[in-house]
Amino acid sequence: MSHGTATNPQFMQVLTPLGIAAATVLNDSDFEVGELIKKLNKSGEPLTDHLRLVFTAIATGQTLALQPSVECPLPVWKTIKAGKLKTLDNLRKTAKQSSCNISDYSSDILGKPAFSLSQAETEYDLVVVSGTELGFIKPAPRKEIYAAAKQRFGLQTCPAEIGPELRLQYTDQPNGEWLLIGMEPITDSGSDLGVFSVERVGGGRLWLGAGYGRPGYVFGPEIRWVFVRPRK
Repeated sequence: MSHGTATNPQFMQVLTPLGIAAATVLNDSDFEVGELIKKLNKSGEPLTDHLRLVFTAIATGQTLALQPSVECPLPVWKTIKAGKLKTLDNLRKTAKQSSCNISDYSSDILGKPAFSLSQAETEYDLVVVSGTELGFIKPAPRKEIYAAAKQRFGLQTCPAEIGPELRLQYTDQPNGEWLLIGMEPITDSGSDLGVFSVERVGGGRLWLGAGYGRPGYVFGPEIRWVFVRPRK
């Protein structure tokens, strides 16, 4: 099979982590890259210069650099410090004192063995990025979003504790904002999977929520995610 076919393993290796729109318009994957580009243009799907470079590289048999650039172009949105609370009791007490609400679902997964709090103080540089900024134009599953965040910008998933720590430290959150934490989901008492959300809704009340961790769940490109930007 030639390098220019959409079924080429290298082609799919690029499509999958980046959430490329091309994958959503292919009914028959056995045609040349040039035909794929024509099909995308005809369908109205946006085709960035980066994707054109990817397609051209595959079509000509070049080796693609799949590692992210050294410098992440996304600015640090917020730096938070973890490791002061140390125990779940302290977390709950601090949330109550700070008028931060913890939903029943998030309270449940806070008590699971998969959740832990740092015992040493650690700083995390956080980035907020939408599915659109990651290259998605249609709903995509969580794993593809995480992979795109790593591939495009070198971002890392968050330790679970960033959810409640961010909730406690982000008291000036704009009303109506809802952010999902890019973390590995935690299994709750009902065997469901959840990731934390940080939101300000219901008359300005601050909430730590959870949910949306099921493998089949998809997220619209407008959804905004919190990831860790690693330090050098």
